[in-house]
Amino acid sequence: MSAPHSILGTGISEGLLLKPVRYQWAMDLYDQAVANTWFPNEIQLGEDLADFKRMTDEEKHAVTFLMSYFNPNELLVNKALAFGVYPYINAPEAHLYLAKQMWEEANHCMSFEYVLETFPIDRTEAYSSHVSVPSMAAKEAFEVRYIKRMTEQTLDITTTEGKRDFIRNLVAYNIILEGIWFYSGFMVALSFRQRNLLRNFGSLIDWVVRDESLHLKFGINLILTVLDENEDLQTPEFAEEIRQMILDGVEMEEQYNRDLLPTGILGLNADYVNQYVKYLADRRLEELGFEPHYQVSNPAKWMAAANDTLQLVNFFEATNTSYEVNARSGS
Repeated sequence: MSAPHSILGTGISEGLLLKPVRYQWAMDLYDQAVANTWFPNEIQLGEDLADFKRMTDEEKHAVTFLMSYFNPNELLVNKALAFGVYPYINAPEAHLYLAKQMWEEANHCMSFEYVLETFPIDRTEAYSSHVSVPSMAAKEAFEVRYIKRMTEQTLDITTTEGKRDFIRNLVAYNIILEGIWFYSGFMVALSFRQRNLLRNFGSLIDWVVRDESLHLKFGINLILTVLDENEDLQTPEFAEEIRQMILDGVEMEEQYNRDLLPTGILGLNADYVNQYVKYLADRRLEELGFEPHYQVSNPAKWMAAANDTLQLVNFFEATNTSYEVNARSGS
């Protein structure tokens, strides 16, 4: 059961009536997500083959490394949603959005599979790296720890500690994995297009970024809503724990990026990417009400239009002319 007017709740018979909508932000995000529906085969990825074949070994390693991480972790996000979020909320508008997000995560997984099928990438290496590369495995273990807790029978969402576990899982997968780690990878992936390489691959990443920006907006709204509705969570100690989780996430990403770009590629090295990671972390901290920690500038200002969530309000209002499904006409 749930407290009156609380988004948290586990009653099966609760949250079965969509109207009146209690959380308009969730409904708005659902409508935007439906309008943004796309499919990977709309991109002619084969046109990038010539670019990929003439890239350096270091550049090919970077693309392979990114796919090795993105492919399994899109499905890991789905587990975080299915086991750690959906069962613990009772607002139908939030359930609608989460159902669409879970479909999008599957679509992203198939998109990265499309990349692996199209480019001459060693699939054995790509599939095993998330386990065999220590920096990649450490990130995955970090996420699994929080998701696993959400599946344990001892979890009671009506208690203060249970609600803390709910927030911890949200911060782990939404703020850190999707809002920092994924965005770091998007920047590297899109850097090739800045050099007029892999332009169609860049378009595919653009579409993924569009979805992920909505995911991040939903997660931040959900975190802030739960905190606002539950005064027992509003303690300096819990706030510091959440802040430290984000800082720990930055450290893991720094090591990962050193493995992603061990010698650097034209116009990009690990230090550059890691400054962007710190910039992203400061934005995520601010969005949760903290002071920025790293105080660094954005080294990739060309990414701001796509990825800076401080501009998300305007970003959401802009019509996406690249792809838009009219849900009413079914076109």
